[in-house]
Amino acid sequence: MKLHIVPAKTGFTWVKLGVQAFRRQPMALAALFFLSFVAMQLLASVPVLGSIASLVLLPSVTLAMMVATGESIQGQRPTPALLLVTFRKGRQHLRHMLLLGVLYALGFLGIMGLSALVDGGRFVQVYMDGTPVTAQMASDPSFQKAMWLATLLSLPLSLLFWHAPGLVHWHGIPPVKALFFSMMACVRNAGACLVFLFTWLGIGVLGA
Repeated sequence: MKLHIVPAKTGFTWVKLGVQAFRRQPMALAALFFLSFVAMQLLASVPVLGSIASLVLLPSVTLAMMVATGESIQGQRPTPALLLVTFRKGRQHLRHMLLLGVLYALGFLGIMGLSALVDGGRFVQVYMDGTPVTAQMASDPSFQKAMWLATLLSLPLSLLFWHAPGLVHWHGIPPVKALFFSMMACVRNAGACLVFLFTWLGIGVLGA
């Protein structure tokens, strides 16, 4: 495996390839995404342990969407069975994916804990429990600081896990190394990643 450095304009190519993959199997990919979303929501609704379990399984759900996209590009039709791809490739693969999930859960909960130190946990209640944001809460400087702190810390967490599930699944790389390689790939290709991000943001704004 070798790290490829690509020009910034490659970000447009990534978006184009993503759109092409979706157009090949729009119903199958949309159904898989909806099914995974509902499953995660139902799991998260279980008090305490359900929320933690949903965080641990998030990299596995991400992997399922990666595999589904690959199958769509190859002309195959993704099925809901892909949600179990983590559990069907052997014990070592399962251990690695679950460890990846535990690391993600620890990182996410750590970010939420730091934000709670800033505003007493109000942002956490809004983010995790769906507590409505009041005008008074939104104008509170401590709530705003907690929100921005969580947002800024979520960026490196996302970069760490951006490619990690795929590196574990297709290349058999151990979780910690996969996180490092994922971060390096994003940092070394920051221009392409920014173009990719802002292109999708532009598409979202135009489609709203």
